[in-house]
Amino acid sequence: MTTHAVADTATLTGRSLRHILRSPDTIVTTAVMPIAFLLLFTFVFGGAIDVGDASYVDYLLPGILLITVASGIAYTAYRLFLDLQGGIVERFQSMPIARSSVLWAHVLTSIVANLVSLAVVVGAALLMGFRSSAGLGAWLAVVGILVLFTLALTWVAVIAGLSAKTVDGASAFSYPLIFLPFVSSAFVPTESMPGPVRWFAEHQPVTSIVDSIRALLAGDAVGGALWIALAWMVGILLVATAVATMLYRRRVR
Repeated sequence: MTTHAVADTATLTGRSLRHILRSPDTIVTTAVMPIAFLLLFTFVFGGAIDVGDASYVDYLLPGILLITVASGIAYTAYRLFLDLQGGIVERFQSMPIARSSVLWAHVLTSIVANLVSLAVVVGAALLMGFRSSAGLGAWLAVVGILVLFTLALTWVAVIAGLSAKTVDGASAFSYPLIFLPFVSSAFVPTESMPGPVRWFAEHQPVTSIVDSIRALLAGDAVGGALWIALAWMVGILLVATAVATMLYRRRVR
């Protein structure tokens, strides 16, 4: 980005963040469902699930964090769709601002809003007994993974916001992403699943991401799962960014 584009992006990001501050219920709503899942699985189902010697809330939290992000990015698609339908994007295009700043403002806003929601969920997990032996470096690695995961899914949300025909369509894409962790190692070990389901769970991206975060928070060796997780996230990010950029150029041409 040039200095001009960075300044424009900062200005438009400030605009989007002010909208969220005027309506903080979006962050609260994003955190409500993951916290409800955390309560349900920890205190209702957790006693019936064997995860070894680990506390079930410790085992569960990484998957809940990914669900939090999947819930939050729906609002990115929703806000972008409203900007397009309301004509504000066309007005921005008539002004001497960098075209890329419109999309990047929504992306950066998504990262900030989701980090706040993630902090709320971690706080709730601490109240429920979550404890971590991870050092500062491991925590920074977890934050880095979550930021990269949020960035990748946010660009998927941008595609939905640019291509949707209705408000409901702009946010409905997130439903499969929210439920994908249920068919992974997020809630139960994959060894307990029947053959085809186990194969899918072990080879989809959520499992490697969850396993990496779980190992980091427990202070264990991460192993090859981290590199698989990074490959998935970077791959999704590159493809989604390219598709979103192409759609945006067609939309504002």
